Amino acid sequence: MRWRRDVRRFRADPVDEAVLMRCLDAFALAPSVGLSEPWRVIRVTSDRARAAALDNFRDANARALAGYDGDRAALYAGLKLSGMQEAPVQLAIFCDEATAKGSGLGAGTMPEMRRYSVVAAITQFWLAARALDLGVGWVSILDPARLGRDLDVAEDWRLVAYLCVGHPEEASLTPELEEAGWETRRRAVPVEER
Repeated sequence: MRWRRDVRRFRADPVDEAVLMRCLDAFALAPSVGLSEPWRVIRVTSDRARAAALDNFRDANARALAGYDGDRAALYAGLKLSGMQEAPVQLAIFCDEATAKGSGLGAGTMPEMRRYSVVAAITQFWLAARALDLGVGWVSILDPARLGRDLDVAEDWRLVAYLCVGHPEEASLTPELEEAGWETRRRAVPVEER
């Protein structure tokens, strides 16, 4: 779990298909509200789709950079925030907000539970990938609606994650953002009592 960090630097070696399928099988074991299993996984393989996703990231990243100034802007500009150019496997993970599976159990009062279920499944996938010596990077600097259009997904699907998957260049227990000085990881979780 300590090495479950975001990976943005991947080696060029391909990912063995059987290993990837073992990781994806972790989705089937994930908990989901009402047993709705709302995750929808798109494997982004075509040159057109990958180029569209990368252009999306570049545009969103330029907008994000414009929101910083001074030292923070310089630090941001130096960060590697995506492994999209190197990662041999790329997955767009969506939540099907309109799924009938689960009959709405648990989602009536808290519809966001479907998306949380997708996040739980992604975490299981990530841990399975790490156990099989793969790294995963979550690209969150994207325009989700644009990506959905570019990938031609159902209107009721909402992007939860764009994942880059592959063999990491190196193993490190320290998150890259911490190494770069962007932020420091808490060593303990603050817990309040009421």
